[in-house]
Amino acid sequence: MTSYDTAAIQKLDAAHYMHPFTDHKALGEKGVRVMVRGEGIYLWDSEGKKIIDGMSGLWCVNVGYGRTSISRAVYQQMETLPFYNSFFNTTNVPAVQLAAKLAQISPPQFNHVYFTGSGSEANDTNVRMARRYWDVLGYKDRHTIISRRNAYHGSTMAGASLGGMEDMHAQGGLPIPGIVHIDQPNYLQFGQGMTEQAFGLQAASWLEQKILETGADKVAAFIGEPIQGAGGVIIPPSTYWPEIQRICDKYGILLIADEVICGFGRLGRWFASELLGMKPDLITFAKGVTSGYVPLGGVLVGDRVADVLIEQGGEFNHGFTYSGHPVACAAALENIRIIEDEKLIERVTQETGPYLNRRFAELADHPLVGYANSCGFVAGLNLVRRKGASVHENETFDPSLAVGMVCRGHMFNNGMIMRAVGDRMIIAPPLIMTTAQIDEMLALIRHCLDLTYADVKERGWL
Repeated sequence: MTSYDTAAIQKLDAAHYMHPFTDHKALGEKGVRVMVRGEGIYLWDSEGKKIIDGMSGLWCVNVGYGRTSISRAVYQQMETLPFYNSFFNTTNVPAVQLAAKLAQISPPQFNHVYFTGSGSEANDTNVRMARRYWDVLGYKDRHTIISRRNAYHGSTMAGASLGGMEDMHAQGGLPIPGIVHIDQPNYLQFGQGMTEQAFGLQAASWLEQKILETGADKVAAFIGEPIQGAGGVIIPPSTYWPEIQRICDKYGILLIADEVICGFGRLGRWFASELLGMKPDLITFAKGVTSGYVPLGGVLVGDRVADVLIEQGGEFNHGFTYSGHPVACAAALENIRIIEDEKLIERVTQETGPYLNRRFAELADHPLVGYANSCGFVAGLNLVRRKGASVHENETFDPSLAVGMVCRGHMFNNGMIMRAVGDRMIIAPPLIMTTAQIDEMLALIRHCLDLTYADVKERGWL
């Protein structure tokens, strides 16, 4: 087994490596955790500690770690054709094969694919594509895109603008012009005194209000994650997306589903749109398309948009050096084969998803947990100071205490990766997880919640 000098790696990291979404001064003082190996649902760090990866890397390692068949597919493609671009009337075989496969597994309105290197680039592409669509049809003022507060759509200029996170907008003069936001369908935040179903309709009505406020002749599209991921696993009521779809249809605006997190089996369907009552015109994908083994993203382009751009649009002045990268596409093809052959989506639908839902809901009896919910293979729970008679009457912690980060620390230190979004703790485990491994994970989560409860009690926060 390889041994590592953790301190030396940490020193080099602090001296040279700038991490995403990081206070580098604070990280340099603390030191990074060095991950060195993965197998199945588990990771090992440079100190030999075994850790359950409850976040699938970053919502992406759907088929788990250690898949040698993906490595072989990548190696074979590198030996055959490591790269060629898709400019100048040129293509490559894996990109063509993957585009055809994605058309096969996606909802019926999708027959074309535009490849990018990431989800952020794909959402930039959505902005360009939606606006170009309306330009070609002669509606050159129809450029405004509506998104939601607390949404995450990437960290490029357009992606971060589409997202609705205030901390990101505060840096870099965002959002860029032509992007506006409505509130998110967060029942805990906004649904007091209402049933979840009634709240779903109300939250959807905010889109119509914004369309009318902006002017329907100015709105190009509405973009949303079927379930908001980085915002805290915000699962909308069942009434929300069908009503959003009705409103989009009423005003003729494009609907963009950002499925970077939800796609490729995460919710027990190839794409979450199929589950939640959406019929989008564009679907953003990345992450799970390769299970994170090689970077790849893209846009599934619905017939409504593709027909206009292809038949009437002329040259679309947009693209990337790595669009349709043959190595990434080879990785994606093998990843999709694994999902199909091992029936991972069927397992999430019929067995492991319902089992995770039942087991995760049991955490609601913990004194720190005020609300726990899940859908497919995403789940989240809210840490509360004191439980009330209903979820809307729970007493929350002072946000400055950062209790979620305290809990996250106990998770990491005890072999469990569970992400903190404020005081909401979230998971999105690999789709290969068995019921026995779900039991193992839930026992560890409960143990860490106990440690957090004892910790905050000792600090006098209860």
